[in-house]
Amino acid sequence: MHRSVFLRSSVALAAAFAGRMPAARAADRLGAGPFTIVAPFAAGGPVDSLARLLAAGLASLYKQPAIVDNRPGASGNIGIGLVKRAKPDGHTLLVVPQGNLTINPTLMPRLPYSVSGDFEPVASMGRTANVIAVHPGVPATTLQALVALSRGRPGTLSYASPGVGSSLHLAGELLKERTGADLLHVAYKGSTLGLNDVLAGSVPIILSNLPVVLPYLRSDKLRALAVTDAVRSELLPDVPTLAEAGVQGVALSSWYGVLAPKGTPSAVVVRLADDVEAILQAPAAQNQLGMQGITPWVIKGRAFGELIAAETAMWAPIIERLGIQTN
Repeated sequence: MHRSVFLRSSVALAAAFAGRMPAARAADRLGAGPFTIVAPFAAGGPVDSLARLLAAGLASLYKQPAIVDNRPGASGNIGIGLVKRAKPDGHTLLVVPQGNLTINPTLMPRLPYSVSGDFEPVASMGRTANVIAVHPGVPATTLQALVALSRGRPGTLSYASPGVGSSLHLAGELLKERTGADLLHVAYKGSTLGLNDVLAGSVPIILSNLPVVLPYLRSDKLRALAVTDAVRSELLPDVPTLAEAGVQGVALSSWYGVLAPKGTPSAVVVRLADDVEAILQAPAAQNQLGMQGITPWVIKGRAFGELIAAETAMWAPIIERLGIQTN
């Protein structure tokens, strides 16, 4: 069900988007040939949705075929490696969440890629709030009540995240550190499996990107207790931030960006960054992403690379302090 929601919205966005972009000019072409947009996670999540948006936009801009290649596995490393080895001509691009760029380099010492050594930063695409949500059967309607419940039932309450070392896992561990909550972490290979277990009631709590859980919050199949962003979400105006819920110093959102293989000519990177910005400015794109809880957010080229470096430096001591390790 979750996957079909994203696929339907992506198809609708592509159809609405196709007629709104300006016709391609010969001078703007990056050379003949199709585009491949690699999403290193399964279909049905924010990465996949943004990859499909980018593919639809590039196809419309350049009048060239553009496909999304979902390559899940190994915490995203399979798809990332595919782009690392691709021809650096601007026709193979990677859409990836922040964790693969800013967390994994510290978490995985034997990471099979170097963010700065193997890729050119093109642009960020969007950001989204994260949500702490519970199954309706959990007897807690506020975050503080959940913390108290966990302390009263030590070792019994667990939370789902999309994987060890994901930004959502780190958010959960920071929450435990700041509140003393007694919560067990259950790591899944992506968001969908964890979501299914929380909907079934076998895991009571989930930390998730807003787009993943939004349909289930709207249908009361999940209950949101807090968002981890610094401000409330317009889509969840009655749900407090962590600070408003009494947890200070934890304000985290998730973001997604586009990278090209190292060696892609700088003029091509600049052209692609401008294309990303144009695609995200289309009203159809903004409306569809807004419905999914994704805010278009573009930082281009060198500035995007500086953001990646700064967040990598921020996460490194946190990972060390919390003692988070991969298997």
